[in-house]
Amino acid sequence: MAENKKLLRALAGEVLDTPPIWMMRQAGRYLPEYRATREQAGDFLSLCYTPDLAAEVTLQPIRRYGFDAAILFADILLVPQALGADLWFVTGEGPRLSTITQQPDFDALKPVDAIHETLSPVYETVRILSRELPSETTLIGFAGAPWTVATYMIAGRGTPDQGPAHALREENTALFEALLDRITAATIEYLSAQIEAGAEVVKVFDSWAGSLKGEAFTKYAVEPCRIITQALKERHPGIPVIGFPREAGEGYVGFAKATGFDCVALDNSVAPEWAAEHVQVDGCVQGNLASSHMVTGGQALVDETRRILRAFSKGPHIFNLGHGITPDADPENVQLMIDTVRGG
Repeated sequence: MAENKKLLRALAGEVLDTPPIWMMRQAGRYLPEYRATREQAGDFLSLCYTPDLAAEVTLQPIRRYGFDAAILFADILLVPQALGADLWFVTGEGPRLSTITQQPDFDALKPVDAIHETLSPVYETVRILSRELPSETTLIGFAGAPWTVATYMIAGRGTPDQGPAHALREENTALFEALLDRITAATIEYLSAQIEAGAEVVKVFDSWAGSLKGEAFTKYAVEPCRIITQALKERHPGIPVIGFPREAGEGYVGFAKATGFDCVALDNSVAPEWAAEHVQVDGCVQGNLASSHMVTGGQALVDETRRILRAFSKGPHIFNLGHGITPDADPENVQLMIDTVRGG
């Protein structure tokens, strides 16, 4: 099967004339068909937990654009919810969670083996997708990295500087590390179950990795990802794992070797030429067009897409954005990007 799946070939280290392409958040609010399905679901969490609808929105960008991969429609905060945190979404503002700031909060969390009861609809979505996706389309499962998930669980929401999480790790290191360990163990179980249901690749999103510096980056971004990757590969030999330590900067250098990731996804704060020299030398890279080009389009989109293709042409590369596509993106600009990548 792998020989007709371009994404798996790139992850195995093959240099392709035309790289595989997909987009982070490719199933999302920029598509009118997504908005219609979201309305049908009633609310965001109902969409995540209704397998037929979650599978439908995952398939929509594949039908429209023919991407080389589909990524499971879910959310990184389903794991905290499965561990017992309260989770809700405020319209126009984003997610809210009950907070873990003291030992009793942590003690109230569920054990790791209890998560599957809550997350079983996600696994059913994966099973549906593994049946319905075109044979050439790779199915990607995903989870949030422990540090990023912990920042939400500690603050109860997204924060500009992850200040509450940094404060807890300094003021109550034992509690912070216990929470990180619980999330790490849950993430292994969650991703393993996705693989058993049919995911062919998994991706670990560390959206707030860039706020960890020096030794803290090694201890709380690199090490949990290494533990997750090692456990998954022991259980599922040959499974490729992609990591995304967003805004890691110099931390991208050596990240693949340190974690065991088969591919490192790059944000658009690093130049592709620099990344080719310092990151791609260790294997496959993914990225890294600025998502703003999906809004503005035009010749600038074409020129930057071609620049990225040139920079990464000598090694294994998956074309993607440097961050998720935004709701104000123009679907026509997505097509222009794809046509440029594929030589149209």
